[in-house]
Amino acid sequence: MPQSIGIFDSGVGGLTVVREMRRLLPLEDITYLGDTARLPYGTKSRDTVVGYSRRNSHFLISRHAKIIIAACNTASAYSIDTLSSEFGVPVLGVIHPGAEKAARVTKNGKIGVIATPSTIRSGAYAYAIKAADPSLKAMSASCPLFVPLAEEGWNEDEIALAAARRYLEPVKSHGVDTLILGCTHYPLMKKIISEVMGDGVTLVDSAAETASKTAEFMEKNGLLNPDGGGKERFYLTDGSDSFLKITGRFLGREPAAVEIVDIA
Repeated sequence: MPQSIGIFDSGVGGLTVVREMRRLLPLEDITYLGDTARLPYGTKSRDTVVGYSRRNSHFLISRHAKIIIAACNTASAYSIDTLSSEFGVPVLGVIHPGAEKAARVTKNGKIGVIATPSTIRSGAYAYAIKAADPSLKAMSASCPLFVPLAEEGWNEDEIALAAARRYLEPVKSHGVDTLILGCTHYPLMKKIISEVMGDGVTLVDSAAETASKTAEFMEKNGLLNPDGGGKERFYLTDGSDSFLKITGRFLGREPAAVEIVDIA
């Protein structure tokens, strides 16, 4: 089996990374694992998330992954250092690409971060922003309802707007001019988020930035496959009747096939 880009998430949110990777690297094979039997990661402890991430990485390497992307922000916050030290392939996350982009584009030095509760509690984005530029200020807020709203397709209605106002007004009041979408579900909420935050706030899509950084890393390190077939393999740890419908929203199309696997 040819080597592939291995991507994992707790569910379907990481498919936004797959979509961007496919756009940037159409010849690369991609293997995606959604750990749907154990979602959500955003409410789990650090040790639990690290354990799940280890199993996910083992599975992807067994499917010949040459690089692993932790497309889950919570997994990126808690497990990247562990995975990088334990596995013989590069392991990238979604935290630093988004933070670095925000640091480059902010004009007033005030950056907002919205993510799941665990990602916010980890402080990973605030740390990454400070690492990029110690003078920057970060304001964080958890937006847990954005995940089910995105999956239900209720991302542009009055319910989504009410939730966005409740979550985002405190962030907006701090005068941020840049907002990191720190969950791979949140790109589907862009229209509502932009409406609440206003035209003066730049939205940073961590999924898009991660794909861009990964493509750059692979080119610099000789990991690109110029003769690849652009094949995709999708695996879940638990099936769902609604998965294909949800997948269409995140991936922009339905995958050709999905296989259920046990990685316990």
